[in-house]
Amino acid sequence: MKATEAIGGYRYEDSLENCSHEYLMPAVKAELARLNPAPKRLFDLGCGNGSVGAALHRLGWDVEGVDPSSDGIEFAQANFPDLRFEVGSAYDNLAEIYGRFPVVISLEVIEHVYAPRDYARTLADLLEPGGTAIISTPYHGYLKNLALAVSGKMDKHFTALWDHGHIKFWSVRTLTQLLSEAGLKEIRFLRVGRVPPLAKSMIAIVRKPA
Repeated sequence: MKATEAIGGYRYEDSLENCSHEYLMPAVKAELARLNPAPKRLFDLGCGNGSVGAALHRLGWDVEGVDPSSDGIEFAQANFPDLRFEVGSAYDNLAEIYGRFPVVISLEVIEHVYAPRDYARTLADLLEPGGTAIISTPYHGYLKNLALAVSGKMDKHFTALWDHGHIKFWSVRTLTQLLSEAGLKEIRFLRVGRVPPLAKSMIAIVRKPA
């Protein structure tokens, strides 16, 4: 494992879902429900405190996941002992450790990643041929960025003073390029939270070629 403590600075105080899950989870659940035939196994890359995986487990999913935050994993293991949540990161050879899955989710993770191409390769490796990945990240587009600048909220949004905070800011174009480079196909996007031009987050749904 590569210096996990150096990249695991995100801190958790409980095992509850956070405010972003209010607008992310309905869309994620809807996408999972669309899969046909419906698989039962899912890997959560950047599972945090385990709250998302636990919510999906209650819907019948067999969930495993990793996160570099030792705080988050302690909460996940204590509160969801029936699920496999362990310390790890996208910089590890996760497919060798955990195998491959028909579905991988990774919510609000990639904006924290120092080496996004390593992350994308790991994401692709975790997927079975024909598998689906669901990735979310804060949305950025011209109109939203303009609104942030005009409203004086740019500094707050870009979290410059947050240790281990958001360090990459993705657009549809840049995230499409990253996922395409990793060999993922059929990339489409949803924008969630607020009206689409001012969306809080975007969700990329991608497939690994069979």
